[in-house]
Amino acid sequence: MSQHEYRDMLPGHADFTLPKPAAPVKVNGRRPIPEVPQMNGHLEENEPAAKRPDQVDIWDQRVANGLAFLRRRLAGTYEVDDFGFDQELTDAVFQPLLRVLYHDWFRTEVYGVEHLPADGGGLVVGNHSGTLALDALMLSVAIRDRTPGGRHLRLLGADLVFRVPFLSELARKSGATVACNPDAERLMSGGQLVGVFPEGFKGIGKRFADRYKLQRFGRGGFVSAALRTGTPIVPVAIVGAEEIYPILADVKPLARLLGLPYFPVTPTFPWLGPLGLVPLPSKWLIQFCPPIPTAHLTEHADDPMVVYNLADQVRETIQATLLELLEKRPDPFGI
Repeated sequence: MSQHEYRDMLPGHADFTLPKPAAPVKVNGRRPIPEVPQMNGHLEENEPAAKRPDQVDIWDQRVANGLAFLRRRLAGTYEVDDFGFDQELTDAVFQPLLRVLYHDWFRTEVYGVEHLPADGGGLVVGNHSGTLALDALMLSVAIRDRTPGGRHLRLLGADLVFRVPFLSELARKSGATVACNPDAERLMSGGQLVGVFPEGFKGIGKRFADRYKLQRFGRGGFVSAALRTGTPIVPVAIVGAEEIYPILADVKPLARLLGLPYFPVTPTFPWLGPLGLVPLPSKWLIQFCPPIPTAHLTEHADDPMVVYNLADQVRETIQATLLELLEKRPDPFGI
């Protein structure tokens, strides 16, 4: 008996066939790259779960989009609105940077997003704190990421913000404008969500001992703007900003010398220099409250009593919600 006859007698020999080599796969239209044959169509243990051509396609697309973005910026072929808002720059640069703080540093949780209007104008009124206005920026990220249509929040800022050259340009590009009734009414009439913090510098400059105690809301100008346009007012409570830069003292002579509303002394600033500007990683909670309709009160926009009562209602709603959120977050720096 020959060796070939003996091999043919082995069980299963006649049915055994070598696997066919896999067809070459093109990558982004370039020349085919042969692949190692895989048994039963499975990837090897050291292969990633996703197909390599898809990964290359994604990164090629990202590089192409980045180069196109730079070309548009250098050529000036991008759009801004009448207030200087640059939506492309905000979505491509500002929002991704802020999301690092929002998700990874502050571990923000958001409740009640369904109370925000899906379209049309609206006025979002929040408490203000934290030495620097990071609460306004985190609120804009929450609205952009959590609303179904990915809406932008058009913030109203103090005059000081728009007197600082570089900061003024950044604020305008990100959609902020001066806190005045004509601008607020124009934005809301145009169907925009407008964010306002009636406490102003009194809120962000208060000491740590007064944390989560709302300051005076001023004369209620934000209520008049909402009444004239008939847009709903959405109170929002923000917990977490009070702990990022706890103010222990305010050096008023130095603040007057620098032309600032306050000069804070915190556990890290000015002792650590630039490192003192790094916010502490507190846990943030943001709660949107049910909207307060104003369409039925448009003729009372100039009535001081109506304006005062409505502003007081908004203030009490935010204060009560802050207390509820503090009970929900017993540890300021917990997970």
